[in-house]
Amino acid sequence: MIVFPRLYPILDAGGFPDALGLITAAEELAAAGVTLIQYRNKSGNARVMLEQARELKNCLGGSVRLIMNDRADLCLAADFDGVHVGQDDLSPESVRRIIGPDRWLGVSTHNPEQLREADLTSADYLAIGPVFATSSKEKPDPVVGLEGVRLARALTRKPLVAIGGITRVNAASVIEAGADSVAVISDLLREPRKSAEEFFRILR
Repeated sequence: MIVFPRLYPILDAGGFPDALGLITAAEELAAAGVTLIQYRNKSGNARVMLEQARELKNCLGGSVRLIMNDRADLCLAADFDGVHVGQDDLSPESVRRIIGPDRWLGVSTHNPEQLREADLTSADYLAIGPVFATSSKEKPDPVVGLEGVRLARALTRKPLVAIGGITRVNAASVIEAGADSVAVISDLLREPRKSAEEFFRILR
């Protein structure tokens, strides 16, 4: 069983004016003690994604485990440590065949049926959400609430990451509901280091 950190920052390239802003935020998060970061870029420009991913890898070295959103091919090309896929991406087993047995594989789920299915795959961890209303997705799935987190916890022994609208105000309640980790996007954008340090104090 993998040991999962309480805080799982997601750096969405769309939230930064340029690559420098993205890299600076990553370095600030690492300085705060973050050990796991997901890189997400929904623009679909593979060349830009690979350039940014390689910059992240170069500046963070081996101090932070880096997860690529969606793209198993870019995970390998940038020498990332894992891939996270959604319900509309490649199947978990297809991704596993690409990335091999040692890299981490995460799967997003949005209801009990999806979570049960994902639990039977070789995924290393599962995500459930959105827990609360979120502005980070154009077409978010229905909110599952804390009850959805509790139900998900009862359905899997794998590490469970809660995502969607999680802030310093509500993060503790999500952990209490059974999540091992909280994925955060928006509430880390301003002053990433200070924000991450506050999350760690809350989630101890």
